[in-house]
Amino acid sequence: MGTCQSLLKGNRPVMGEEKPTVVFVLGAPGAGKGTQCEKIVNEFGFVHLSAGDLLREERNTPGSEYGELIENHIRNGTIVPVEITCSLLQNAMNKSETKKFLIDGFPRNENNLEGWNRVMGNKVNLKFVLFFDCPEEVCVDRCLKRGAAGSGRSDDNEDSLKKRFNTYINDTMPIIEHYNKEHLVRKVDANHSEDEIFDIVKKLFQEE
Repeated sequence: MGTCQSLLKGNRPVMGEEKPTVVFVLGAPGAGKGTQCEKIVNEFGFVHLSAGDLLREERNTPGSEYGELIENHIRNGTIVPVEITCSLLQNAMNKSETKKFLIDGFPRNENNLEGWNRVMGNKVNLKFVLFFDCPEEVCVDRCLKRGAAGSGRSDDNEDSLKKRFNTYINDTMPIIEHYNKEHLVRKVDANHSEDEIFDIVKKLFQEE
């Protein structure tokens, strides 16, 4: 598989007089990333790009050459190759007139980080990493309730959640630690109500 650039032949790069602003949003499955991103969008005018949603959309696109591969990764709780995720993110950024992006659920491992830095690192202004910290049992309970309520997500079940948490602990936490060493992580205790969490988030964005 080629690089992101080869997947994006003919697309203009994410460039302009001013680099787009990016905030990475990371946390365990069920930590509330999507819910808080919606609130940030409404309050601060960011565009929310969920890596998971973009991958599921691509998976469901008729004739997609990556559909089956993406579904296998989603079901197994493993991470889709960075070339695919990166290309979907860049396409979405190119289509947006707003140049402030919340990138939710990415980068999730060292390969994601390396691929992003190689292809996009000098094209955007990474402001900080918003990290939602939440106990595993709380996250699992939220995901199972979401699945029972008909989330339509093939990975909101106990088997997939175990795999997703293993991936999160082994692959994503080192990325959070990497950014923490660069003083870019803004940690939020996500074991509270949606509104209580957003009060903390709001202050972070106002400070930035």
